[in-house]
Amino acid sequence: MSQSKQAWNREEFEAQLRAKGQSYHIHHPFNVKMNAGLCSREQIRGWVLNRFYYQWIIPIKDAAIMSNCQDRETRRRWISRILDHDGFGDYQSDTESGGLEAWTQLGIAVGLDRDTLWSLKKVEPAVKFACDAYVNFARQQPWQEAICSSLTEMFAPQIHKDRLATWPTHYPWIEAQGLHYFRSRIPLAQRDVDHGLEVTLSHFTTRAQQERALDILQFKLDILWSMLDAIERAYPE
Repeated sequence: MSQSKQAWNREEFEAQLRAKGQSYHIHHPFNVKMNAGLCSREQIRGWVLNRFYYQWIIPIKDAAIMSNCQDRETRRRWISRILDHDGFGDYQSDTESGGLEAWTQLGIAVGLDRDTLWSLKKVEPAVKFACDAYVNFARQQPWQEAICSSLTEMFAPQIHKDRLATWPTHYPWIEAQGLHYFRSRIPLAQRDVDHGLEVTLSHFTTRAQQERALDILQFKLDILWSMLDAIERAYPE
C-alpha cells in the first residue's frame, strides 16, 4: 500500500473531518445575508417555517439510527437526543420542552402560528426531499455511518452564536424569547459531537473507510446546503 493510502491516525482523521466545515451552510449566501440583517420579514419567516421540517425529522432520524444499532451502550446514550428534541415530562419549562417546542417558539416569535408550522403544508418540496433523504440514509445504512452523518454538529455552535450575536440588532421585531433554541443547542451540540466523534474515529479505521466517512459527511453537508438553495429560491428579494 502506498504511503498516501495509509490510514490516518485519529488526530489526522479528525482534522480531515473538521476541514469539511468549509462546506457548512454557514457560508451559504442566504445564511450570510440573514446574519448581515439583509433578509425581509417574509424571508426570515420562510426560513423558520422550512427549517421546522428539519427539526421535525431529527428525532425520527435518531430513532432510525437506534433501530439499527446492536450496541446497547450506544443506544443508551443516543436516546437522549430524541428526548432533547421531543421534550421531557409535560414540556412546559424551557429546560424540558425540547428542541421541537423551542423552534415552535421561534416560529411564533417571527409571526408564524403553531398550526401553520405543525401542519407542514407550506414546506417547500425540495426541503422535504432533502430532509427525507437524510432519514432514509439513517434507516438504510449501518448505524455507525448514520452517526457519522450527524457530525455536521461540529460546526453548529458557531452558526448559533452568530445568530445570537446579530439577530437582536438586525431583527429587533423578533421576540427575544424566540431565540432560546439557539442558546440551548450550543452545549448540547458539543456533547453530541463528542459521542459522534468517538464512534466515528473508532469505527472508520482503514483509509478506505475514512474516505467513506468524509463522503458521508459531505452528503449531510450537501443536504443542509440544498435546503438553503430551496429556501432562497422560494423567498427571493
